[in-house]
Amino acid sequence: MAYAVGRAVGNAVQRNRVRRRLREAVRSLDERLASGAYLFGAGQEVLTMDFAELVAMVEELVGDAGAAR
Repeated sequence: MAYAVGRAVGNAVQRNRVRRRLREAVRSLDERLASGAYLFGAGQEVLTMDFAELVAMVEELVGDAGAAR
């Protein structure tokens, strides 16, 4: 797993918070992930997004990636 969070998101504290939130969202879906390499990117909206909404978005993206195979 890799998490790409650019400087446009904010300062280091905000970028780290986005990474932590993404990591936890992905962890909740861990058993559904097919083996392989994943790169998750995020913008500023993740800072204010409800966590349940973030998990649903990550789940949708993982499903779309699996369908592309």
